[in-house]
Amino acid sequence: MQNFVNFFLGFFIFKSVGAASITDAVIYDSEFYDIPLGELPHPFVYYENEQSDQLKAEIGTALPSIIQESYSSASLTDEPEEEASTPKLIDGSSAQGSGVLGPQTQDGLPTCLLCTCLGTTVYCDDHELVAIPPLPKKTTYFYSRYNRIRKINRNDFANLNNLKRIDLTSNFISEIHEDAFWRLPQLEELVLRDNRIRQLPELPSTLTFIDVSKNRLGRKGIRNEAFKDLHELQHLYITDNNLDHIPLPLPESLQALHLQNNNIQEMHEDTFCKIKDFSYVRKALEDIRLDGNPINLSKTPYAYMCLPRLPIGNLI
Repeated sequence: MQNFVNFFLGFFIFKSVGAASITDAVIYDSEFYDIPLGELPHPFVYYENEQSDQLKAEIGTALPSIIQESYSSASLTDEPEEEASTPKLIDGSSAQGSGVLGPQTQDGLPTCLLCTCLGTTVYCDDHELVAIPPLPKKTTYFYSRYNRIRKINRNDFANLNNLKRIDLTSNFISEIHEDAFWRLPQLEELVLRDNRIRQLPELPSTLTFIDVSKNRLGRKGIRNEAFKDLHELQHLYITDNNLDHIPLPLPESLQALHLQNNNIQEMHEDTFCKIKDFSYVRKALEDIRLDGNPINLSKTPYAYMCLPRLPIGNLI
């Protein structure tokens, strides 16, 4: 009996101690490691709920502010105003500048958009042009064939110091200003073939190639000694112009002279050679065309003694 009582008391005491230990157990928070949760000024759950509500509040307010900043009506209206304040042409230049596509033409387009620019070469062939378009300053070769250009003005090629070739074949050009070409310091080739030109202007001494065939120069279209100072000239083509004489003097550098289909009726013995110097030889001039003219070449045999080849023409 005594043993049973002792066992019962021991079991009761053990149960009470176990219950007390569970009730008094201390739970520690990582932020307040040495302080029991029960002694904290506010329960942990409060902070968790507050942080959760704060996080929700931040998410609810921050996201619309970002969207409003990125897509607000103010930003949309400001941007077009900035573009409108600095208008630009289609080539990216200002209204006053020449831009990457060249200066503006009378058609309201940059030259290199109206025509075709490859490097420093400008092609304006077959574009129904009625005037020379303004060219970029670095233009070296200019082609404007098969258009309706009627006149070449004084400043059409002004300040184009790199220009080496001008080709205006098959236009309606009838008038050329006296100073249109001679101020070009590097011009080498001038092609005015198939136009209506009645008078050649002053020509620069740098020319090596001239083609004014199929025009209307007639008897007075080429001034006296027009080619005398062209010391670099190698090719001169004046076919189909109703000329009645060979334009003299011809530079020593000349290699080809084409005068076919004109109205040349006579030639002097000193046209190509020197009468008083029989030792003189003109080696460069190897190509002379006089066919299609009413001239008998056999009447002036001494006129060709200094040439490496006889002219092509009527020998009867």
